[in-house]
Amino acid sequence: SNVFNPLTVFSLPLIAAKCQTPVLHSQLVIALKHSCIPPLNQSIIRHAAWAFDMQTALVDGMRRQYFICEKVSGSWLFYEPETRYCSNFIFGIGGITGISQPVTADVIVPTGGTAILKCTVQEHLESSLQWSNTAQQTLYFGEKRALRDNRIQLVHSSPNELTISISNVVLSDEGEYTCSIFTMPVRTAKAVVTVLGVPQKPQVSGFESAFKENDKAKLRCTTSGSKPAANIKWYKGPEELEGAKTSVLEDGNGKTFTVKSFIEFDVTKDDDGAEITCAVGHESLHDSAKSSSHKIQVQYKPTAKIESRPSMPREGDKLRLQCDAYGNPVPDNYVWERENGEVPLLANIEGNSLVFFNLNKTDSGTYTCKASNTLGTFITHYKLDVNDPSPIPSTSSIDHAVIGGVVAVIAFLLFCLLIVLGRYLIRHKGTYLTHEAKGSDDAPDADTAIINAEGGQGGSDDKKEYFI
Repeated sequence: SNVFNPLTVFSLPLIAAKCQTPVLHSQLVIALKHSCIPPLNQSIIRHAAWAFDMQTALVDGMRRQYFICEKVSGSWLFYEPETRYCSNFIFGIGGITGISQPVTADVIVPTGGTAILKCTVQEHLESSLQWSNTAQQTLYFGEKRALRDNRIQLVHSSPNELTISISNVVLSDEGEYTCSIFTMPVRTAKAVVTVLGVPQKPQVSGFESAFKENDKAKLRCTTSGSKPAANIKWYKGPEELEGAKTSVLEDGNGKTFTVKSFIEFDVTKDDDGAEITCAVGHESLHDSAKSSSHKIQVQYKPTAKIESRPSMPREGDKLRLQCDAYGNPVPDNYVWERENGEVPLLANIEGNSLVFFNLNKTDSGTYTCKASNTLGTFITHYKLDVNDPSPIPSTSSIDHAVIGGVVAVIAFLLFCLLIVLGRYLIRHKGTYLTHEAKGSDDAPDADTAIINAEGGQGGSDDKKEYFI
C-alpha cells in the first residue's frame, strides 16, 4: 500500500506523537521513505519540506507534489490527493532547522559597469538556488542558464552559493532581483540593483570673445545623463569660485538629469590667461571629476616704463632708452618726445627705443614715451643726465700700453741673450791665425796674442801680430 513511514527527522525539538496538532505556519523538514508498488516496484528516498498553512497543505519542494493534511477522528493524517493511506510519524515543531535563509547584498553600479549578484545559504539539503530578474524571469537555476542574454554570466555555482554577473549595465537593469531556494516554503532574498547614470563631460559657454577689463564674465556649464543629479563647481586656477546658481532638469528618459550651473564675476587685467574650470562631481566617478577648462582672455590698456642702457650714461657713450610696454592687445605704437624741446637730430627712433650714438651733454633732459593699443595710451617719463667722460683710460691708450709692454719684454730678452753669448766667448778663448800665416813656415810665430791672456807679459816687445 502507499504508506508514508518515517525514516529520519531533521528537526529540533523532536516530538514523538501520534496525533500531535501542528501549530499554524509551523515548519519542519522530514526525510521520508515512500514505498510504493505502482507504477514502480522500488523504494524512493526524498526530502520534503513541510509547512502547515491556511490551506493545510504539505508541499514537497523537490517534486512539487501536495500532501493533504486532515484531522480524522482526532488524528492528523497526511495522504496524497488520490490516496487515503497514512501512518503515524514523528515530526518537530519550532521552525525550519537544517535549511537557512538565503543571503544577498544590494549592488550599486554605474552604467556600462558590471553588477555582481551573490547569493549564499548555509544549509541547502539538496535544494537548488535560483536568480530571477525584476520581471521574475529566471536568469540562472543552479549552473543552468535560463535567459538568453550574453551579458549575464555564471561566476560561481555550488550547493551553497550562486553568483552571477551582469555586464554593460544599462538603466533598465535597475530594480529588485530575487534569489530563491526551493524548500517548503520557498525561501527568497532580495538584492536591489541601483544603476548610476554617469554624467557626460561638461560643456562650457561664455568664452566666445575676449573680455575687457572690469567687464562682468557670465559663464554657463552643462552636463547631462547623471543619476542622481550631479553637482558642479567652478574654479579660477586652484581657487573655488562662490556664488554659482544651479538648475536641474529631468531628461526625456525619465531617469537621468541635466544639470546647469551659472557663474558671474568681474574680470581684471590680472585675470588675463587665468584658467577657468567647470568640474562635475558624481558618485559614479569614484572620487574623481569630469571637467572642462578654458583660459580667459582679458583686454586692457597698456602700461610702460623706460630703461636706460647703460644705466649711467656719460658723454661720448652710445645710449639706448628702451620703452617696455605691456597690454592686451600688445602695444604696437610708440611715440618719443622731449619736454621743452625737440628730440636731438642725431638720435634715432628704433621701434620702442630711442638711440643716441654719441651722447652729448646737451642731450640731457626729460624724455617721454607714449605706448598705445586699441584700448588706450600710456605715457611714461625718463630724466636723462649726461655725466662727464669717464676717467678710465680709453681703448687706444690701453692699446699703446700693451704694445710698449711687449717691446720692453723683447728688449729684455735680447739683453739677456747678449750676456749669455759674451760669457760663452770668454770661456772658449784660443789662438787665431791670419790667412797669410796659416800656410807659411812661420806659422808658429803667427800666433795672435789675446789681450789679457793668461801667462802673457804686458808691454813685451817680442809680441808679434799678423793682420789680414
